[in-house]
Amino acid sequence: MPSSVRALPARTARPIALLALLATFAAALPAQTAYRQPPAAIAQILDAPATPVASLSADRSSIMLLARPGLPPISEIAAPEYRVAGIRLNPRTSGPSRQNPANGLSVMPITGGAATPIAMALPAGAGIGNLSWSPAGTRFAFVVSTDDALTLWVGDLASKSAKQVSSRRLNAVLGAPCDWAGEESLVCTTVPASRGAEPVAPATPEGPIVQEALTGRADRAATYQDLLKNPHDEAIFAHYATSQLVRFTLDGRATEIGAAAIISGATVSPDGTWLLVTTLSKPFSYSVPLNFFPTKVEVWGMDGRVARTIATRPLLERVSWGGDGAQVGPRNPSWRADAPATLTWVEALDGGDPTREAAKRDRILAIDAPFTAQARTLFETEWRARGITWGRADFAIAREANSKSRKARTWVIDPSGKAAPRLLFERSTEDRYADPGDFRTRRDARGQQVVHFTADGNSAFLSGNGASPEGDRPFLDRIDLATGKTERLFRSTAPYYETVVDLLDDRGTRLLTRRESVDDPPNYFSRDLARRSAPVQLTQFKDPAPQFAGVKKEVVQYQRNDGVTLQATVYLPPGYDKARDGALPFLLWAYPREFGSADAASQVTGSQYRFTRPGGSSHLFALLQGYGVMDDPTMPIIAMGGKESNDTYVEQLVASAQAAVDKIVTMGVADRDRIAVGGHSYGAFMTANLLAHTTIFRAGVARSGAYNRTLTPFGFQGEERSYWQAPDLYERMSPFTYADKIKSPILLIHGMADNNTGTYPIQSERMYAALKGNGGTARYVQLPAESHGYAARESVGHTLFEMMAWLDQYVKAPKLKM
Repeated sequence: MPSSVRALPARTARPIALLALLATFAAALPAQTAYRQPPAAIAQILDAPATPVASLSADRSSIMLLARPGLPPISEIAAPEYRVAGIRLNPRTSGPSRQNPANGLSVMPITGGAATPIAMALPAGAGIGNLSWSPAGTRFAFVVSTDDALTLWVGDLASKSAKQVSSRRLNAVLGAPCDWAGEESLVCTTVPASRGAEPVAPATPEGPIVQEALTGRADRAATYQDLLKNPHDEAIFAHYATSQLVRFTLDGRATEIGAAAIISGATVSPDGTWLLVTTLSKPFSYSVPLNFFPTKVEVWGMDGRVARTIATRPLLERVSWGGDGAQVGPRNPSWRADAPATLTWVEALDGGDPTREAAKRDRILAIDAPFTAQARTLFETEWRARGITWGRADFAIAREANSKSRKARTWVIDPSGKAAPRLLFERSTEDRYADPGDFRTRRDARGQQVVHFTADGNSAFLSGNGASPEGDRPFLDRIDLATGKTERLFRSTAPYYETVVDLLDDRGTRLLTRRESVDDPPNYFSRDLARRSAPVQLTQFKDPAPQFAGVKKEVVQYQRNDGVTLQATVYLPPGYDKARDGALPFLLWAYPREFGSADAASQVTGSQYRFTRPGGSSHLFALLQGYGVMDDPTMPIIAMGGKESNDTYVEQLVASAQAAVDKIVTMGVADRDRIAVGGHSYGAFMTANLLAHTTIFRAGVARSGAYNRTLTPFGFQGEERSYWQAPDLYERMSPFTYADKIKSPILLIHGMADNNTGTYPIQSERMYAALKGNGGTARYVQLPAESHGYAARESVGHTLFEMMAWLDQYVKAPKLKM
C-alpha cells in the first residue's frame, strides 16, 4: 500500500458528514476553543453516577456501600493547587488536590437485604474518604472534606449513624491522616495551630537558581515531575507538609503528641501503644521528589518521647538503577501484624547495587518493644526482598524476586527462629499459568491483616486469577502448610467471571464473591460450598451503560509471523450483522509489554466472561459510533536470540500489528482500508511508531505519549540502558526521529499538567512541531489542568469528541479506488 494513499484526503469523504466535520475543526482553529460534547449516547453514560464501592466490615457481618458521584467538573480539577516535591496539594483543605470523593454511606447485612443510609449531618457538598474500620469492627472512621477543611468523623455500625469527632483540621498533604489506636481513639496528622499565613512569593527574583554536580558519581535520576524549583517552592512545601500529631478520643478530646514536623508517615502499633513516625527535613532537592529527602524513622511513645531511632538517612540523589536497585540502610519499616509491638524493616547487604556480587542481597530485621535490644535478623534473601505476610509466632510468608531474570520465590519462615526457612514456590513472574496465588488474610482481634489459617492451624488459603489457556478462572485453594499440597475449593465457571472477596468462616466453605458475566454487571454474592447451594445475590447494582447491551464480544487468538501466539478482544457495535453490514471501520487500541520468552508472551490473559462497560475517556465508546474495536491486542516485545527486548522493538511491533489487522480482516468484520490505531501513554508511543514504520493504518490517535526517548535518557519502561550506553536504540525507538515518514493523520492529545514520569507535555508539543514542519497531517489538543489520565467531565467529553470526529473524518468513509 503506497504511502501516498494511506490517508483519506478531505475532498474524498462523504460530502455532508465531511462539511460538518470540517466546520467543527475550522471552529477550533484558534489557540483555545470551548469544550465540546461527544455524541449524545456517549454523553449520557458520562453523566451517570458511578457504581458504589463496597467495603466489608471487620467482623464480616456487614457491607458498607460508598455512593460515588459521576466525573468531577473542571472547576475541581483546575482548582488552585501547589505542585511541589513530587506531590500536588490543595492549599484550601491541606489535602491532596484533584479529588472526587464519595458522597454517601449506607450499610447492608452480609446476608442480603436493603441497604440503610448512615444517619449523619454532613455539610452541604461535603465528600467522604479514607474509610477505615476499628479493630473490633464495631465502628468506622472517615474523613469529611469541605471547601476549606478536612475533619475526622466516626460512625457506629450498630446504630447506623455517624458524627464529627472534632472540628480540628486534619492534614492529609502527605497521605491518609488517621490510624486507629485501639477501639476508642485515633491518631491523626493535623494542621498545626501555629501554622500562620502562607509564605509570600518574592515580587522580584532574589538571585539565580543554582544546582551543581561535583562528586564525580553517576547520579542517575528518572525524569520526575512537580519537583521543587526555587526557595519559595521549598517554603510552600514545608508550610503545608508540616503536621502536628494528635490523639483524638471518640468524645472529641484532643491530645497533641510530640512536636510539629514534616511527618510523611505515622502508624500505630497493633496494640495501640506505640507510633512509627517518619519525618523529613532539609536540605530539600530540586532533582528528586520528597521520598528521597533527608529522612528520620523513629519509634515514639504515645507521649511523643522517642524510644528508638531506626534510621537517619541523608538526602538521596543517587539510587542504584534498575528494578533491583535499593537504597542503603533500613527501608520499608512497618509493624509486624501478628505481634503486639514488633517493628520490622529491610536492609540491603549489597549496598543496594544489584550489579555487585553478593551471596545475599537483603536481610529482614525485627525488634520488639520497648526497642532497647539489638535488632535480630529474621531472614536473608538471595534476591531482593519483596515483602512479608505475617501469620503467627512460628509462621510467616516471605517473598523475594529478581527483576532481571523475572523470577520469584515464596518462603515459609519461622519468626521465632526455631525452624529453618522452607522454600514453598519458585517460578517465573511471567508464567501466569503457574501462579499459585496469594495467601488469603483476615483481620485479627487487633484489626491487623494476618494469614487466614484453618481452625486447626495446619492449613491456609490461596487465591488468584487462575490464568489458563481458556482464560482467567479465579480460584480458592486450601494449602497444607506441612506438605505444600493444595486442594481446590472453588473455581470460577463459565459463563461467569467470579472472584473471592473474602472468606466468611475458617473452613473456606462460606465465601463472599463478586460475580459478573458478559450480560450481568458485577454484584456481590454469598456462597456456601458445604451445602453446594446456589449463590445468593446480595447487591443489586444495575448496568451503568445499557446502551452497550447489544455489543458483541469475542476473545480471539492468532499468530505472529515468528510463531508467537497473540490474542485480543474483538468488539462489534450494537445490532451489527455481518451479512447485512459487511466489513466495518475499526479502531485497534493497544499497549506494548516486554517479555523474557515467547512462551510467556503467548499465554492467554483476561476472560471472555467479563462485564465490559466503558468509562472515562475509553476508546470503547467508538462502538456507539459504528466502529468495531480490537481491544488490547497483545504487542509483546520479547528478548530473543541473546538480545534485549527493545533491540528488535520496531520489528516486533510491526509484526504484531500486521498479525492483528490480518486477523480481523480474515474474520470478515474489518475493512482493511479503514483501520485506525490508538493508545495512551506507552500505547501512544506505539501508535506514532506504527504510523512511522508501516502503511497499515489509515489514521492514529495518540494520547499522553512520549515520542522522543532522548528526553528520558536514563531509561524507560523496562529499558535500563541509558541513552549514552545505547544511543542508536534510543533514536531508533523514537518516532520523533521519523516524523517525516508519518503520512497518515495523527491526533495528539495531552494533559497540560501531566505529572507522569517521562511524559512531559513537551513530548507532544515537539512531536506536533515535527509533524507540522514536515508537512504531516496532525491535530494537537492540550487539555488544561489535566494530568496523565483525564478526570474532569469537560475534558473527558472533549477528548471523546475529538477522537470520534477524527475517526469520522479520516477513517469511516470508504477509501476511493485508485
